[in-house]
Amino acid sequence: MANPEYLTLDDVDVSGKTVLVRVDFNTPVDPETGRLLGDARIKLHVETLRELSSKGAKIVILTHQGRKGDPDFISLKEHAEILGDALGLPVKFVDDVAGDKAKKAISELKPGEILVLDNVRFHPDETRSLSPEEHAESSLVKTLASLADLFVFDGFSVAHRSHASVVGFTAVLPSVAGRVLERELKALDKITREVKKPFLCILGGSKVEKASDFIEYVLAGGADVVLTGGLAANLMLLASGINIGKPSLEALEKKNLTRFTERMAEVLNRNRGRVKFPVDVAVKDSDGRRVEIDVSQLPSDFPILDIGSKTIDQYVGYVKDARTVLVSGPLGVYEVEGFDKGTYEVFKAIAESQCLAVASGGHTASALRKFGLIDKFYHVSLAGGAFLEYLMGKKLPGVEALKAAAKRLKG
Repeated sequence: MANPEYLTLDDVDVSGKTVLVRVDFNTPVDPETGRLLGDARIKLHVETLRELSSKGAKIVILTHQGRKGDPDFISLKEHAEILGDALGLPVKFVDDVAGDKAKKAISELKPGEILVLDNVRFHPDETRSLSPEEHAESSLVKTLASLADLFVFDGFSVAHRSHASVVGFTAVLPSVAGRVLERELKALDKITREVKKPFLCILGGSKVEKASDFIEYVLAGGADVVLTGGLAANLMLLASGINIGKPSLEALEKKNLTRFTERMAEVLNRNRGRVKFPVDVAVKDSDGRRVEIDVSQLPSDFPILDIGSKTIDQYVGYVKDARTVLVSGPLGVYEVEGFDKGTYEVFKAIAESQCLAVASGGHTASALRKFGLIDKFYHVSLAGGAFLEYLMGKKLPGVEALKAAAKRLKG
């Protein structure tokens, strides 16, 4: 057995069997054209799907795209086309999830063939947060499980959600981890069990709702210093009593992040000297130029889009001393020319160091890919929320459901 707690593809024979595979193909969508803006998450699962196909499995893919009511809540036809190109294999698609069209398409599959069902969130049973046993009674799980022999969970980035397609099938089918999930858990176990100090964490990006909890957890768990950038740094500056200026404040308010100001101030007070935020920042002036100003010169009438050169030098110094580095989020708006400097310089220093470097989040991965540094890190996860929650010691429903399924199979 590959792992004492959960089963993997090494533990099962899939030849001739119908295999439900829960992946995560969720991809940014152009709001004007409705076309996908990337393919990284789709390509991520190629290894698992190619292995299953080569071993003669009949593969049925379950995944979601967007959330109901959002512009990116679309069908998966383009996802299937991209997957086919990435695999170099024919990939079928059916515009149905668990109805007659889907059942017919599944029943007609031949060994090695791959079928993508439509957006699983189109089905009303999918997004309810229930236990595996409760989901097993749903129409979605009952219908598809009756047509399958095995469930493979490969969507680590949705493992923190107790949705039907994530946990429901584990209660009624033999269930194993796919290669993506297996690799993610191994990397997480390594960074949590084999941390070498100094241990440095970098928190950036725009998804900072859980930033305060994350900071306190990693500091309590052995991290020596946390460096901040992006909206996380702007929130830190605000929490420390600095007026960051109307444009930057509005950016935080737009994402409903100012409500965390008081909580972040408490974190700063409890961890003085161990949580770092910028001493200078780069703003975008009315001509679109990069202008660097000291934090003492704030507020600014222009939006803060990056850390400044003095901060970059400080952060690079911390990187050079570190033996373990965890990165979650870029340090500025790296997509905008002139404001990728902070992210590039710090990420480059990590890549050139001898530290164990692990990164998480889609934007982090995109930045590393843009700079040609992604292969220099020990592990880069496209998962954001699930990755951080696992690191914070929280139990992920998808992973726990696999462990329970393994126990049942071992009897």
